[in-house]
Amino acid sequence: MRPAHDRPTGWQVSGLSSRLLALSFERRRSPIMNALDHKQAIRTNFDELAKGNPEPLVTSLAEDVAWTIIGETVLSKTFQGKPAVLEFLGNFSAALVDGHIHIHIENLLADGDYVVAQGHGVAMTLKGVPYNNTYCWVYRFANGKIVAITEYLDTELVTRAFG
Repeated sequence: MRPAHDRPTGWQVSGLSSRLLALSFERRRSPIMNALDHKQAIRTNFDELAKGNPEPLVTSLAEDVAWTIIGETVLSKTFQGKPAVLEFLGNFSAALVDGHIHIHIENLLADGDYVVAQGHGVAMTLKGVPYNNTYCWVYRFANGKIVAITEYLDTELVTRAFG
């Protein structure tokens, strides 16, 4: 047995353990987002969109983002990649009187890499058809960016408003 002065007095780290510990500390210093960060990013996106500023949303989208609108309407499909998503959003906005939907978020929930936003929107199409829809968006984050969005909405209203 080792003499008392030679025994470890606390937890000793060596070899692989020390490298793993160092990586753990490094991760804490890196910009890894948690559920609260994700939730705040979505809240900021909606707050800024309400002011007519799409920049936070655009910045938060990953280059390979996939935005899926459920159902079998003229809008229903998966828009793959940031350019396709932005093109869709631009074309959709151009079909509305104010150029955007006035969205009111009622619930915002976050767990891990997912954020769920529930709300309703008020808009008028250029054809004069009210477009007041109810939404649920499910966002998935990876590496601090939105990589997937699934949008649930009143598909019958989409058909009435846009054909």
